[in-house]
Amino acid sequence: MLNTTTRHTATDTVLDVHGDLDFHTVPEFRKTLEGLALAPGRRLVLNLAGLRFCDSSGITALLVARNLAVAARTDVALAAVPETTVRVLRIVGLDQVFTIEPAEPAGADRA
Repeated sequence: MLNTTTRHTATDTVLDVHGDLDFHTVPEFRKTLEGLALAPGRRLVLNLAGLRFCDSSGITALLVARNLAVAARTDVALAAVPETTVRVLRIVGLDQVFTIEPAEPAGADRA
């Protein structure tokens, strides 16, 4: 099961991810990503504090999020990434592709 919520700060669009990002939930996640209004000069932050599990499909979905952000001329960051996922990102070299922030993004207006 996967739940996402979107919130906005002065500079960021934050997508809070809770649950499992896997083969079964990636289509829903991608649909959510495609529905985000990304704008140049803002940043997409994927807050992974609530992520319980991420398989290779989930890693691919994170790359899809990055590609959507790049196409919108928006920066992208991963925040509060669970250690097991950070380890995978390091192994495959994606820690060089993503900005990884240690903490959850602050401040927000819920959307």
